Amino acid sequence: MLLPCAWDHASAAALARAGFAAVGTTSLGVAAAAGKPDAGRATLEETVALARSIASLDVPVTVDIEDGFRPDPGRVADLVAELAALGVAGVNLEDGRGTALAGVQAQTRLIGVVKRRVPEVFLNARTDAFWLGLPDAPALAPVRARAYADAGADGVFVPGANTERDIETLVTGTGVPLNVLVQPELPVRRLAELGVARISYGSLLFRAALHAAVTTARELAAGGPVRPGIPSYEEVEALHRYGRDTGTGSPGPR
Repeated sequence: MLLPCAWDHASAAALARAGFAAVGTTSLGVAAAAGKPDAGRATLEETVALARSIASLDVPVTVDIEDGFRPDPGRVADLVAELAALGVAGVNLEDGRGTALAGVQAQTRLIGVVKRRVPEVFLNARTDAFWLGLPDAPALAPVRARAYADAGADGVFVPGANTERDIETLVTGTGVPLNVLVQPELPVRRLAELGVARISYGSLLFRAALHAAVTTARELAAGGPVRPGIPSYEEVEALHRYGRDTGTGSPGPR
C-alpha cells in the first residue's frame, strides 16, 4: 500500500480524491506549518485538530503521534482512544527520543498499554535505529521491530532502512507487515517484491509543496508563465466538502 502523508485538510482531501487507498499525516509537515519543531511534543493540539478534520474522508486515515506526546502510557492510550473515537484507523508510535532511543522495555510496555486499551486501532510501531544513524542499526532495528510486534504492534515502521539486505531481514524477522519510506535507492516495485507491505511518503510531499511554491514564485518574478496543472481556485475551494458523505471516493494506488 502506498501511503501519502498530508499536513492539513486540503492536502489530505486532495490525496484521497486522487484515488489513494489511505492517507497518513506527516509530523514534520504539521509542525513546520504551525511554526513548531518536529518530534518535540509541541504539536499535540495541531495533530488532534488535523485528525478531527480529516477522519471523515472516505479512506482510512492514520495519524503520526510521534512518541505519544505524553510521558505516561495511560495518557498515550487516552490520546489513541480519542483519535479512534474521531474515526482514525491507525497511528504511528515511535521509539525515538531526541538523539537516542527509548528503552525497549519501556517502549514495549507503552505499545502493550495502547493495544489493550484501543485494540481496534492499527498500531504501526516505529523504530528510529536507522533514522538516527546509529552504527549498530542493522542489528538493532530487527530486534526492536520483533519486540514491538510481540508486544502487540500490528505493523512496524523502519524509516532509514534502504538496502535490500536490511529490508529482507526486517520482512522475514518481524512477523507483522513492514512499513518503510519511499526512497530513490529502491523503486516501489522492488520494495513490493522484497515483501514491504506499506510504503510511506513521510514528509516528502510537504517538502515538495514548499519547493513548488517557492519555485513558482521565483518563476513569476522572473517573468515566466504559470505552469500548467495547478488546481483552479474552484477545485481547491471544493476540497472542504470532500468526505465520506460525498460518495466521491475511488479505488487508487495500492
